[in-house]
Amino acid sequence: VLAVAAQFQLPVYQLDVKSAFLNGELQEEVYIEQPQGYIKKGQEKKVYRLYKALYGLKQAPRAWNAKIDGYFRKKGFLRSKSEPSLYVKKSGTHDFLIACLYVDDLIYVGTNADMVEDFKNSMKEEFEMTDLGLMKYFQGIQVKQSKGEIFLSQERYVDGLLKKFRMEGCNPMKTPMATNQKLQLDDGSDKVDERLYRSLVGSLIYLTNTRPDIVQSVSLLSRFMHNPSRIHYAVAKRVLRYLKGTKNHGLKYVHNEDN
Repeated sequence: VLAVAAQFQLPVYQLDVKSAFLNGELQEEVYIEQPQGYIKKGQEKKVYRLYKALYGLKQAPRAWNAKIDGYFRKKGFLRSKSEPSLYVKKSGTHDFLIACLYVDDLIYVGTNADMVEDFKNSMKEEFEMTDLGLMKYFQGIQVKQSKGEIFLSQERYVDGLLKKFRMEGCNPMKTPMATNQKLQLDDGSDKVDERLYRSLVGSLIYLTNTRPDIVQSVSLLSRFMHNPSRIHYAVAKRVLRYLKGTKNHGLKYVHNEDN
């Protein structure tokens, strides 16, 4: 979606739904005990029946999704068959509006300014929303927008990783791995804590969203999740050293005049 926005030189906006799960309407019969401080004398054994979802209910996420999905469809959006969180609304021959939903975070982009404004206003009328304006930060990814260009990075995320694994003061490396590095399952070195290793490699996997330059290294390290050694962990920490010197790198989508 961001690549499309850059190509069409369109701004991407963001909305946040306040208390999203409280909007969901329950289809099942769900009962709860009377909460402390609100128990009616003489009726202590009675319970409340819920008609709307509450946080903590296992039905709450599904109920919210059904609510917002129904609203989008009512407004003329078509839901993508391959990506259920993506909705598209068309107007005329060329105009379109795209909305992407992640639980209670929503980004949207459109070719027609009136469609974009109407969508924002209708959402704010239907749900309690926070208008975040231009998309700047989404799911741990920093977004910088300019005309015909969108740059994605995870610099804050890298800073958090370095702090979490106590690598803030490490010396940067120029490459994520040594060119002659060969990892083996049984390399003869001592084993390390599997949870610690998995936490590091898992964090690096999420970073590959904007850092294709570490994909090969992280893919290789992922092979040893169940039996990591000190050598494997040292190689993973080298990736952190590389990130220390390149944390402002990212992924850039640009407008292409040839398309």
